[in-house]
Amino acid sequence: MGKDRPRGQAQGRVLNPDDLTGRPEGVRSRKVHGRRQGRPLRPGRKALLDNALPEIALRLPAPGARLDPATLFDPPPADLWLEIGFGSGEHLAAQAAAHANIGFIGCEPFLNGVTTFLKHAADRSLRNVRVFSDDARLVLEALPDASLGRAFILHPDPWPKKRHHRRRIVSQPVLDELARVLRPGAELRLATDHAEYGEWMLDQLAQTPHFRLVEQWRTPDRPDVADWPNSRYEQKALSVGIPCLYLKSVRRESA
Repeated sequence: MGKDRPRGQAQGRVLNPDDLTGRPEGVRSRKVHGRRQGRPLRPGRKALLDNALPEIALRLPAPGARLDPATLFDPPPADLWLEIGFGSGEHLAAQAAAHANIGFIGCEPFLNGVTTFLKHAADRSLRNVRVFSDDARLVLEALPDASLGRAFILHPDPWPKKRHHRRRIVSQPVLDELARVLRPGAELRLATDHAEYGEWMLDQLAQTPHFRLVEQWRTPDRPDVADWPNSRYEQKALSVGIPCLYLKSVRRESA
């Protein structure tokens, strides 16, 4: 459902997104394609950005340094999982609630989605999530080798026009970085409601030497919701009869 993805110019007063990121001075910014904010935030959502986000915001280390996952949570979690582009955060919140012993990093540059997740986190009293409201590639660059046990890229913007395909997050450079930060045997989960992007994902996985596709589903089949919770974009697609593709791959032991 590419037409529903946030893009173009935001309307109304827009917050300065750079004031809300965890990117320290000296870390090179990346161009985030698409808009950073949609409708002006209501006072309650603005208050979440002002008060709740600083408590769980992920701060990147100085240029050239790596994040230390053991210092992100107290107590240190049993494992660390990453969701790239969590949208409104339904999947991220459900996973974090179901796996209280796992630490989660969620990346999402769209501020309206971040505030919706902050509401989910407050309602569920989540303490095991850190949020990065900027380009996820900056987090990938800062993570140590073999530091993740699982990663998710679910219903990303399909950028359907051919001239925009280079903006797609599922790409060889990103898969290379994911291969570096995922431990051998760790899962990479992908999903899309855009048919052509689904074929693109399958082709990208076939090209990389780092991942092995182990399972795939196409609606009406899907993974167990207890293991793979629904997301907002998935629900919107299914509600109007658009099928979804779900892919589970694992990091190869040697590649």
